[in-house]
Amino acid sequence: MKSLSYPHSVAELQAIRKANSTRPFLARGHQVVRCERCRLNKHYCICSWQPSVHSNVGMCLLMYDTEPFKPSNTGWLIADIVKDTYAFSWSRVGNMQQVEALLNDSSWQPYVVFPGEYAQEERVCHQLVPSDKRPLFVLLDGTWPEARKMFRKSPYLDKFPVLSLTSDQLSRYQLRRSNNDAHLCTAEVAALCLDLAGESHVAAALNHWLDVFTQHYLAARETKKVNTEDALHKQLLGSIEY
Repeated sequence: MKSLSYPHSVAELQAIRKANSTRPFLARGHQVVRCERCRLNKHYCICSWQPSVHSNVGMCLLMYDTEPFKPSNTGWLIADIVKDTYAFSWSRVGNMQQVEALLNDSSWQPYVVFPGEYAQEERVCHQLVPSDKRPLFVLLDGTWPEARKMFRKSPYLDKFPVLSLTSDQLSRYQLRRSNNDAHLCTAEVAALCLDLAGESHVAAALNHWLDVFTQHYLAARETKKVNTEDALHKQLLGSIEY
C-alpha cells in the first residue's frame, strides 16, 4: 500500500481514509497548523532529525478505526523507520483480502504480536522460529480493549504463531496513558520485535525517534522551547549511523 505520492503506507492509509470519510475527524488540537510529514506543530517539526536505517524485517499494522488520524499515533513512527511497513484499516466484517494476501506471501514468516495468555498454548512462542523467510510482525494498533477485540475477531490470524514478548520495561510513552504502565505503545512493541530479530541498531533508531517525537509534541502542547543541542537530537542527526 505504498506509492511515490506518500512517504509510507500509514500516510497513504490516512489519505485514503480522509478521501472516503463523510465527515472530518477532529482530533485534540485539530486547529494546530501541522507539518504534513511529521504531523507536529510546524514550529516544532522534527523532520531534520529523521534517521535512515536499513531493516530486513516487515511490520504489518492493523489499525483500529480512527488511529490513522490521530497525531499521537506511533504506528506512523514505525513506518518512518522500517521501510517495509504495511498499514491496513481493521474491520470485523469488511474485506481484509489485502491483509490475507500479505500474510500468505511466501517470502514472509508472520508473527502475531500479542500476550500469550490470550492464545492457545500451542501457538505461543517467545523467540523467532528458524526460517529462511523474513519475519513479518503483525501489530494490532489501537487501545488495549481495541487490540483485544482485533485479536479475537480476526480469524485469518489464527493459523500464525503468537509472539509473546517479555519485558520488564515500563512504557515511556506520555501522549496517551494506559491504566497499566506495563502496556507499551505500538512503537515500543515494534522496537522489542526488532531487538528480537537481531536488529538492535534499528530498534535504537526507533526508540530515539519516538523519544524526540514525544519531546517535541509535549513542548508544542506547553509552548516550551526545545533544546535541539541535547544528546537525543545529536543521536538523530543524519551524520550519525546506527
